[in-house]
Amino acid sequence: MDIYSILIFLPILLFSVIVHEICHALVAEKLGDSTARDAGRITLNPIPHIDPIGSILLPGLLLFLGSPFLFGYANPVPVQFENLRPRKLGMVLVSISGSASNFILAIIFALPLTFGLIDGFMAEIWKIAVVLNLVLGVFNLLPIPPLDGSKILATLLPDKYMYKFLELERFGFILVMIFVLSGLFTPIYSLVTGIFFRIFNI
Repeated sequence: MDIYSILIFLPILLFSVIVHEICHALVAEKLGDSTARDAGRITLNPIPHIDPIGSILLPGLLLFLGSPFLFGYANPVPVQFENLRPRKLGMVLVSISGSASNFILAIIFALPLTFGLIDGFMAEIWKIAVVLNLVLGVFNLLPIPPLDGSKILATLLPDKYMYKFLELERFGFILVMIFVLSGLFTPIYSLVTGIFFRIFNI
């Protein structure tokens, strides 16, 4: 990825992960937890959302390692799952809302391409936005702590085991990097983006 691609990629990534986190916060608030709003996290201002690891270190490391895809994440919005009503269903809804927002963004970016409303350089930028949001949406649904999919999986466990499973989040960066470097995600995101591009005739 050259410097020009990086300059295009990073703003799209930042915008996409901010929308992802805001959606977590809004759904949590609707279900009874206003922690994120109280912390001033329901905002498009990027500064409160930047995470040194997820927003800077991880994308930079993937770029350095020559990863076939790049992604990152924002500083997670604070959610007190105990405040949600209903609690476990609330955890599922809050967790899935982030990926849902990325899939919706992917569709929004795809539609101008489908109907031929843009071409050339702008079309390439829109394609990057589509792929990036698909990657974010799919990756966050994986059941690896601290990704959103792990919280969805945790709700299927008895409380005693649920909290033990969620404690694995302390090893989250290591677990995520092991999975990324294993190459297992590449066929997953290739399959999803391939199907999506065929559906939207991109």
